[in-house]
Amino acid sequence: MLENQIERGGYIETVGRRKTAVARVRISKLARGIVVNGKPIEQYLPTQELVKTAMQPFHEKEAYKEFLGATVIVKGGGSSAQAEAIRHALTRAFVAHEPTDRKFFKDLGFLTRDQRKKERKKFGLKKARRAPQWSKR
Repeated sequence: MLENQIERGGYIETVGRRKTAVARVRISKLARGIVVNGKPIEQYLPTQELVKTAMQPFHEKEAYKEFLGATVIVKGGGSSAQAEAIRHALTRAFVAHEPTDRKFFKDLGFLTRDQRKKERKKFGLKKARRAPQWSKR
């Protein structure tokens, strides 16, 4: 079903999350390059390491070189969380396109949503767990 949608010039849209970052990705065969919030991914993400993180699904599975086209809208979080949210959404899109690749991506850990978030600050403490320095006198 999805294969026919892409062959007709359609797209697959998925959502990826990390911390407070949310990435919506559309993959299609018509689009060229990865555009994040209207900019090429190399311009949007500040370091090459983050670009590499976001592009990992393309590098791990050579079969997806045919796509090399994605439009991404990402909001919230920092640049690292946004890169991982993009990776999560791209992986979900590839699995939606080819369900047999689910185990491959699951073993790499790309399909698992990293649910860790910043812990809230508690009253009487300087940070979430950092207590004020104790002084005997």
